[in-house]
Amino acid sequence: MGSKSVDFEAIRYSVEDKIARITLNRPERLNALNAQMIAELREAVAAANDDASVRVMVLSGAGRAFCAGYDLQWGTQAEEASQRAAGGQWDPVRDYQMMSRNVRAFMSLWESPKPVMAQVHGWCVGGGTDLALCSDLIYAAEDAQIGYPPARVWGEPTTVMWVYRLGLEHAKRLMLTGEPLSGREAERLGLASKAVPAEELPAVVDAMARKLATIPSNQLAMSKLLVNQAYENMGLRTSQLIGTVFDGIARHTPEGVAWRDLAMKKGFREAVRRRDDPWGDYGARKKEGGRGKE
Repeated sequence: MGSKSVDFEAIRYSVEDKIARITLNRPERLNALNAQMIAELREAVAAANDDASVRVMVLSGAGRAFCAGYDLQWGTQAEEASQRAAGGQWDPVRDYQMMSRNVRAFMSLWESPKPVMAQVHGWCVGGGTDLALCSDLIYAAEDAQIGYPPARVWGEPTTVMWVYRLGLEHAKRLMLTGEPLSGREAERLGLASKAVPAEELPAVVDAMARKLATIPSNQLAMSKLLVNQAYENMGLRTSQLIGTVFDGIARHTPEGVAWRDLAMKKGFREAVRRRDDPWGDYGARKKEGGRGKE
């Protein structure tokens, strides 16, 4: 079967053999999220759903990370512009509306009638975890790092998917500490379907995607909807509303504002270093690999 592609800038999109491949494509920024990437992601998911030849999607990241979360340089600039537009004051409703647009883009993965596989390697932190956790199946490199360090200061997960994909104990531990899971740990806890050596990950994901592509689209849609509806009935949407509101509050607490001020004065790398140093090996890894994102 032939292949086709759609032109985007912040992502790569192609279709071949019933599989749509969506690749986050800002490798120089560890695929950190900005407005363009978020908008193009939603467009790519829509394109795959509109394409009758597509049965399954694979979401991955170019370069050495899946997604290092929100690009903090873009995020703080957007926040300051929003406050200027509100006369220098923080408008929680405006904040909620802005972040809700991002949540809707992430949830397009969850709402897609066609299954989405997340192929996670390297860093998958902060807002990047929303992409992986809103997907249907997560396949990870054994040494991938998956976590939400903004829970220590300046953020809360807007999609709240940690709660629905992990049990209470592990969801609370990850949210209270911001510590990451390795790919191996993610598989052990049931967050990932499988963890394999990084060099084997693309082939393992491709093999499963090709299996799924042999199942009729209507059958895949019904199976996915049935499972998703059970979680919708648990109050997922209400939790996301609260999570999105709390994310805005967390960025405007005295501690959150102080951390943002530190980042603006000393740089995001230094602010992240000071925040993460008490967490041992993770802080060291972040200093080696981080570029002021999440």
